[in-house]
Amino acid sequence: MTDTSANRALRVLVVEDEPIAAEAHTAYVGRVDGFEVVATVGTSQTALKTLQDREIDVVLLDMNLPDRHGLDVVRAMRSAGHRADVIAVTSARDLEVVRAAVSLGVVQYLLKPFVFATLRERLLAYRAYREQVTSGAEVGTQAEVDEVFAGARVAGEARLPKGMGEELLAKVSRLLREATDGRSASELAEALGVSRVTARRYAEYLCETKVVVRRSRYAGAGRPEVEYLWAR
Repeated sequence: MTDTSANRALRVLVVEDEPIAAEAHTAYVGRVDGFEVVATVGTSQTALKTLQDREIDVVLLDMNLPDRHGLDVVRAMRSAGHRADVIAVTSARDLEVVRAAVSLGVVQYLLKPFVFATLRERLLAYRAYREQVTSGAEVGTQAEVDEVFAGARVAGEARLPKGMGEELLAKVSRLLREATDGRSASELAEALGVSRVTARRYAEYLCETKVVVRRSRYAGAGRPEVEYLWAR
């Protein structure tokens, strides 16, 4: 495994064929201290070529690429001697795929759609794990060994405000990310089947995490309406 001194950023390869998701994932990684995106590609062929040409520490890998399944990409990586760790990204809930990913050594498994806070927690947990296994120190007890292995796979708590849920947050995030223009709290509420107050609370939270921005929408006389726009 490549040296991962705490003094340098971990190099990330983002592999995602959906342009909007690729842009979002690349931006997310770039906002986490200690990580840098080396390249963003959309096919397994380009991913394997990039691994051959560049030094990569971790691959943020979509499992459903147009030319090859992500699990096959991991197998091809190992066969070619690429030792970069893999964080799997997928919309599939198939437990067989999860089981296969674990057996291939995938260190994290993220379900789409996810928001910045979710990826950030997992990246920070992964970096802590890398710092442990490359520190040169020895482990003295079984508990210490268990802690190192758990660190690669278990993220911290979601840390969402009380009363908010990850599932609805992901739905609001996806709706705004895929929209071509801004959405008001009323429009979000109607699309998601929730109250305007609830929709506004989730949109405001995304503003606080800096993945969404506010702007005023003017429609004739009267007070302008606030709308929310994905920060592209």
